[in-house]
Amino acid sequence: MAAQASILELTKALIRRVSVTPEDAGCQELIGGMLQELGFTTEQLNAHGVHNLWAWRGQDPAGGVDTQPHLMFAGHTDVVPSGPPEQWRSPPFEPTIRDGMLYGRGAADMKSSLAAMIAAVRAFVEEHPDHPGTISFLITSDEEGEAIHGTRHAIAELAQRGIKPDYCVVGEPSSSDQLGDVVRCGRRGSLNGRVIVKGVQGHVAYPEMVSNPIHMAAPALNALAREVWDRGNAYYPPSSLQISNIQAGTGATNVVPGELTAWFNIRFNTEQSEVGLRARIEEIFQQHGLNSVFHWQLSGPPFLTEQGDLTKAVQDAIMAQTGLSTELSTSGGTSDGRFISPWDGSGRAKVEVVELGPINATIHKVDECVRVDDLAPLARIYLDIAQRLLKN
Repeated sequence: MAAQASILELTKALIRRVSVTPEDAGCQELIGGMLQELGFTTEQLNAHGVHNLWAWRGQDPAGGVDTQPHLMFAGHTDVVPSGPPEQWRSPPFEPTIRDGMLYGRGAADMKSSLAAMIAAVRAFVEEHPDHPGTISFLITSDEEGEAIHGTRHAIAELAQRGIKPDYCVVGEPSSSDQLGDVVRCGRRGSLNGRVIVKGVQGHVAYPEMVSNPIHMAAPALNALAREVWDRGNAYYPPSSLQISNIQAGTGATNVVPGELTAWFNIRFNTEQSEVGLRARIEEIFQQHGLNSVFHWQLSGPPFLTEQGDLTKAVQDAIMAQTGLSTELSTSGGTSDGRFISPWDGSGRAKVEVVELGPINATIHKVDECVRVDDLAPLARIYLDIAQRLLKN
């Protein structure tokens, strides 16, 4: 197994590259070179300025033979903006170690995971140079952004070639308090909505001549916020809607605005569908007699990996390496797992997907950090998973 120092140095090298989404800033070139040294075939499936690294080793994944397993490691090199650098205790893109923690933007989300994956695969290949099946990587620079030309685009190209992994480990920071205590086996769907409520603009002194969209929309928005969508199920918490922005008015205190715009997001489980949610939300506004126009964007449907070969390998590996009995969870935000799980979108080519990575307490925050002592154990967990799924 690679020494912790080498994993740490690669994590530092990746943090130094200012890969604010959708920029890659040379991260994939560095990773691709390392994979080539391990015998991987690498290719860039780039689109519209987004970098997507595809790499594979072992059995040709496009060879049409479906008798041996294909394990894919997936992740992203892009990071969210640092925010005001002066609020950081050390420069956000200069990796710094303090009190056993490695600080820097992307330290936890998810450049340390990428470094651990490379170390794990290096150790696996050295021990099993003629391993059965296929090991692959799919790494994008557009996970934190629009996610249009990243993993989703790459999967479309790979699916056209007849390539589909059986298992996928996404390096998203899943752990809560200790490394490996939580693994994501699915995610809720995410539906974004924007509603424009039409009124009649005019002078506030003449209420009989105006129709105030703020007044009219308030009861509907209250009903929307109070709606009980479901009570969840064995795998998911209840679906939840949050109103995130409201905009109305001209800036003047004596003018009733002509329209109000509200933005909202609903994180939904498998009890719901996009079509059903849209219909119910539009119905609420119709019941309040509002002249409304809706705009919708589905960020992704919910996905779920039920107990099977991958979840067993992951749970057994975490137990072996940390002594923890991990929790399989579907909580949290969205990830590229929502594109990987359905793979070609038909529902017939489902991939078993889990998200496993470091502690997520500081992701997207000022002073993002990861425990240095968690780097080598994370790599050992990834290695253990590969051995359980591919060695035999």
